[in-house]
Amino acid sequence: MCRVVTKKEIEQERVEQERHEEFMKRKLLEGADYVTDEPHSAIINRVMCLGIEDADKLHKAEQSYGDSWKQRGGIGAFMMAARKWDRLEKQVNEHGYDIFAAMEADQRPEGILDDIRDLRRYLFLIDAEMCDRTIQGE
Repeated sequence: MCRVVTKKEIEQERVEQERHEEFMKRKLLEGADYVTDEPHSAIINRVMCLGIEDADKLHKAEQSYGDSWKQRGGIGAFMMAARKWDRLEKQVNEHGYDIFAAMEADQRPEGILDDIRDLRRYLFLIDAEMCDRTIQGE
């Protein structure tokens, strides 16, 4: 008797035979950027990849700039993010606040998408700083 199995079934069987940590390490070595226990929508998968990309970009920037983003304290960190927001708002205002139309119209490497990425990374830094302060009891 012939039995056809899916790759997913084979993978599930392997997972059951391996310890979870070994499975995670193997998947990462096979080129996965992130291993999850359950499937996500395409947009959430993209968000996870963006988070990983952001962490890599922040790591590279930190090699040059250190923690200069917070050297003037919370007010300075807020102002840094506010400047990015101001740039973004000015650009989308010209398109009736339709951010997707503004992005389609501005394909420059230093355009709207670059400002969005910078703002997102600044907000990640601010969030991470607060998480660290909470953990440390500050």
